[in-house]
Amino acid sequence: MNNHHYQISRRNFLLTTGAVGLGSMLLPSMLRAADEAKPKMARRKFGKTGVDVSVAGIGCMFPTIDNQVVLKTAYENGVTYWDTAAGYEKGGSEVGISMFLEKTPGARKNLFLVTKASGARNADGMSRLLNESLGRLKTDYIDLYFIHGAGSISQIDQPEIKAWAEAAKKSGKIRFFGFSTHSNMPEMLTAAAKLGWIDGIMLSYNYREMHKPEMKAAVDACEKAGIGLTAMKTLAGRSGSETPDQAALLDPLKAKGFTPAQAKLKTVMANPQIATACIQMPNMKFCRENIAAALDQTQLAADDHATLERYAAATCHGYCSGCSHLCESALAGAVPVRDVMRHLMYHHSYGSEVDARALFRELPANTRARLTQIDYAAAERVCPNHLPIAQMMREASRVLA
Repeated sequence: MNNHHYQISRRNFLLTTGAVGLGSMLLPSMLRAADEAKPKMARRKFGKTGVDVSVAGIGCMFPTIDNQVVLKTAYENGVTYWDTAAGYEKGGSEVGISMFLEKTPGARKNLFLVTKASGARNADGMSRLLNESLGRLKTDYIDLYFIHGAGSISQIDQPEIKAWAEAAKKSGKIRFFGFSTHSNMPEMLTAAAKLGWIDGIMLSYNYREMHKPEMKAAVDACEKAGIGLTAMKTLAGRSGSETPDQAALLDPLKAKGFTPAQAKLKTVMANPQIATACIQMPNMKFCRENIAAALDQTQLAADDHATLERYAAATCHGYCSGCSHLCESALAGAVPVRDVMRHLMYHHSYGSEVDARALFRELPANTRARLTQIDYAAAERVCPNHLPIAQMMREASRVLA
């Protein structure tokens, strides 16, 4: 153990974590040790902004109004990157954050507050949503404002959008601008790096995606362009659907004292090109466990990363990589496959059944009706992970309707 850093041993960490989230229960002794040592959350530069952010961020896609203690715990432990969106909890997530800020004088200046224009793709819509978010958050400015869930660079690379971002910065309502994306990440990042006016990008980034050559090249391009990167969906779903043989691939990690969930999260945090890993913390159990993961100083070895790569290859058939340009093009855009896959992920893997159904209901009624009527054979042929797309679309129609 390095005496110059606060550390949680892998053996103790294993006892505090499990296969879901980052485990089951944080040991009281670990909490006492954390209080006594007062460890500091590691921080990294967010691209060319000149701002340092915590290596672990909190994703606020949960009822923050009813979970003020989660926000308080995150703040007191140095989690300064806070992510929300106009659409989360129908604005309730932002309201809950404003309640915390009102009760905690001085907290606002210490936070890097991020919110998103849910559904807007033009200047008028973004202006309306930004003003509504500022009102709900009861703040004068947003540190980083995202276009929410962009699926192609054409939704970003528009003179209207660039002009809007510049005007919003000049007005002082936002400090920085960018977009979040679950789709076509390598293409989106590579193109954004050439624009010259994107400050930050939030992308799905995890042990399944990070080792792909096209993803590495895209991340390199963003680093050179000075774009700050936020990783989301860092666990790439939840464990439990593997066959016994597939689960056994992770035995080398367990033998070293790492849980699979610990290794999955720490492999993302190990990449210094990622400024922060935005993690869902919907309750105190997840909040404490994820903070413990960020404070732990143990590092994965090269063979540990290789173990996760082998596991990813063996279990890819159950994970959507977001390459919607392939499957949706094969269907001539008849169905937003990636959006429906994301809603299923929220329902099955993240326990966000209510949000998943709400998002699904936002799809046009005729689109939802088509889910069970389309022949998906062409889409399944081009899917690199060989997903049973037809089966999954019909399942979405059944469980999310």
